Amino acid sequence: MNLLNHVLRGAALSIALTSAFSQPASAELQATGDPKPAVILYGPTNDGGWSQSIDEARQKLETALDLRIPQAAEIPESATAIRPAAELFIDRGANIIIGSAFGYSDTFKELAEQYPEILFINPAGITNGDNLKSVYGRTYESQYLCGMVAGGLAETGKIGFVAANPFPLVNWTVNAYLMGARQVNPDAELTVVFTGAWGDPVKERAATEALIEQGVEVVGQHVDTATPQLVAAEAGIYGTGHHRDLSEFSAATQCSSIWTWEKFLEPEIKAAADGTWEAAPYGAFLGIADGGTDIACCGDAVSDELKAQVMEARDAIIAGELNIFAGPLSDRDGTERVAEGAVMSDGDLWAMDWFVPGVTGGE
Repeated sequence: MNLLNHVLRGAALSIALTSAFSQPASAELQATGDPKPAVILYGPTNDGGWSQSIDEARQKLETALDLRIPQAAEIPESATAIRPAAELFIDRGANIIIGSAFGYSDTFKELAEQYPEILFINPAGITNGDNLKSVYGRTYESQYLCGMVAGGLAETGKIGFVAANPFPLVNWTVNAYLMGARQVNPDAELTVVFTGAWGDPVKERAATEALIEQGVEVVGQHVDTATPQLVAAEAGIYGTGHHRDLSEFSAATQCSSIWTWEKFLEPEIKAAADGTWEAAPYGAFLGIADGGTDIACCGDAVSDELKAQVMEARDAIIAGELNIFAGPLSDRDGTERVAEGAVMSDGDLWAMDWFVPGVTGGE
């Protein structure tokens, strides 16, 4: 997804989570009793990251639901491309349209109003209505767990992180990653390098090499390609991935924050089929328990003891016993961000423009 769209996402998602979307009453969903989903995919099905994770969820849903789910791939974030793809599926009988991009938000809203009997679901979107639900994941949960792995593997405590842009949805992964590392190694320090691009292997290689020159022993990431993991393997250090299990590309990868869209979409489709689907005026913001992200863990370098710690923390997150951004919590400039006894609100999460103590870079 391009830079402008993610700049807009950083602002718009904060607004979306603090104000409701009013929509006219919709007709009964045609999906009731006979769901016919179709997917409109932003990128290629083999990008190794965001788009491939949605395509893999589509394939799992086909098996789980015994349905054929058609898909249109590489549909850009433009109404002139999105609308024909959606209407072609609708003309062919689809009654659930699943999107895949922030830039689909406005067009999906228009389509949902035009076709009130069709259900629209949009990962990474921000618009919602009686028959439209946008969804994103609490990626800080899974990155916190991979951070624990990083902290356990970094003997010197030096950890690096390659990120795309300093937007809230990236900043919370950077912060959570170090917070997780410090649960295992209280002296851990994290250096982040922002590439300014979501999927640029050249910039990602340069960023990773710069971190390695500074002596980091583990490299995490929130970018779309596996390049940081490949460079980590070349240098003989460890890494953790993002979007999918990147150990398929690199022996360095010891944990990955992975999307599990099928866990959310399967009950959504079933609910539409039996007439119990519910709208959400603020969209769905999914934790591990709800089918947002999870972890693929752990690699051969992770001890049984460390893996047990990670899985114990995962269980606590799912049970609601571990809130990553619970107070007291201050930023690296000493400003209190979350008071003792409080938990950061979703609105504040989507406005996160600061880093925790121990994070360097990103200025």
